[in-house]
Amino acid sequence: MSTSSNFRDAIREAQTSALVGPSVVRRSLPFVGGGLILTSVGVYGGLGILGSNPGLFMPLWIGSIVLQLVLFFVAQGIASRGNNSTALPILALYGLVTGFSLTGLISIALGSVGIGGLGIAALGCGITFILASIFGQKMSESTGQALTQTVTLGIGALFLVMLVQLIGGIFIPALRGGLELLIAGAGTVLFIGAAFVDFYTLPRTYRDDQYLAAALSMYLTYINLFIFILRFLIAISGSSRD
Repeated sequence: MSTSSNFRDAIREAQTSALVGPSVVRRSLPFVGGGLILTSVGVYGGLGILGSNPGLFMPLWIGSIVLQLVLFFVAQGIASRGNNSTALPILALYGLVTGFSLTGLISIALGSVGIGGLGIAALGCGITFILASIFGQKMSESTGQALTQTVTLGIGALFLVMLVQLIGGIFIPALRGGLELLIAGAGTVLFIGAAFVDFYTLPRTYRDDQYLAAALSMYLTYINLFIFILRFLIAISGSSRD
């Protein structure tokens, strides 16, 4: 009996030996939720400005994109050092600015798939979170590493195709719409995979005191998943009308 117990303890120890932050995901979740709430506030404010003063919206939107990039790199660097008291207000501002930058997409979605489409995208993110939280932490080392490499390579290829769509669409307008359904579908699948990867990699990447850095990683996963689900629904809606 003692030999069997020691064997089980050894397996358990081997499975958790690679974890540097066993509680980091649990500690990060309230901040992920808070960031998403702030993002919705930013969207609400952006829609208000878009509706009341469209001429002012575009320069503010361009500024929000630039500010979003700056805040991301600053917040990531500070949070990765575990300086949470300094990182928290920067991350809060980042969430608001990200919401404002999504105003254009949300406005298009409201005009094409309606509030129901937004609900489907949000529900898809919620279901993905539940499944990822259950199965992502249970992945074996081989499965987790393989999925991580696949998703990382896939996201890199995805953004390369998006760059082709952006630049090529200037010269060949049909290319922009022609690639949209493919990009949106692939992005949805890849960021669903990224949600599972988060639950595997974050405890192996961040210490428990780096919970805001982990929260930023998870926040980006679910924001991007929401965006690509919404783009997919918009693309389907457009193709059905054609």
